[in-house]
Amino acid sequence: MKGFGTNEKELIRVLSKADPLRANTIRVAYNQRLMKDLIKDLEKETSGYFEKGLVAIARGPLGADCWALYEAMKGLGTKESVLNDILIGRSNADIQAIKNEYQKIFKQSLEADLRGDLSAATEQLFVIVVNGRRNEETAPVIPQQIEQDVTELQRAIGSMINKDSVQTCQLLTSRSDAQLRAICMTYKQRFQKDLSAVIESKFSGHMEDALLLLLARANNRALSDAAQLEDAMAGIGTKDDLLVQRVVRAHWDRNHMQQVRTEYKNKYRKDLVKRIEGETRGDYERLMVACVQ
Repeated sequence: MKGFGTNEKELIRVLSKADPLRANTIRVAYNQRLMKDLIKDLEKETSGYFEKGLVAIARGPLGADCWALYEAMKGLGTKESVLNDILIGRSNADIQAIKNEYQKIFKQSLEADLRGDLSAATEQLFVIVVNGRRNEETAPVIPQQIEQDVTELQRAIGSMINKDSVQTCQLLTSRSDAQLRAICMTYKQRFQKDLSAVIESKFSGHMEDALLLLLARANNRALSDAAQLEDAMAGIGTKDDLLVQRVVRAHWDRNHMQQVRTEYKNKYRKDLVKRIEGETRGDYERLMVACVQ
């Protein structure tokens, strides 16, 4: 970035393959050794979605998530997809880390900001989520408990008129991924219906999207991430903000990223890299492709 012009290829080479620890080390060393701010320099030297991608990587997974949450709730309207992407299906440790970092950066609580931006049952859903009281993945899957959960769930989902949204949210968001998989399987065996299809028919909007994402991530996180990436590119126009965030979030774990590519190929019969190349241009394209490969 020194002098006239910017070496974009070198920025992509250095940042696109950095794991979370290395990205943090690069940022800290840059700031201390050069008495500058890496993120501010990236913002000054680059632009557009290329800039957004580089900055998200330089901030690291935790910082990028906190900034994305803040920007999703800033100003008029709420970017519900971003809230779902970052908070749904996360571990208790992740949620606690996000809450602490959000408070540290913005000097305000994440829960208070969510309450200010959401309303009714969706507000309650996200307050439950950020309380971080999910069963840990080490918790046992007890068949009798699963049977009871399915009975309670069926009662809570009820019909469009008398469904208990909060009870449904409390039950599903408090169970581990393994327990959610067992609930989905038992529900289908008992009622000959997919739980996802039932939620789709009984809920709508943000609530429906959040609950469906919770189940999708529990059942197959790599496939869910592949579907999220396709969602950001499908239809007329690309949802570039979401694409950048989703690519960067998946790329932190290289093994997971490879699983996402495999699931994408199996589901959509096309290569994820080629799909991204068809939707992006220039340095933005090159950065996204480097993150995926």
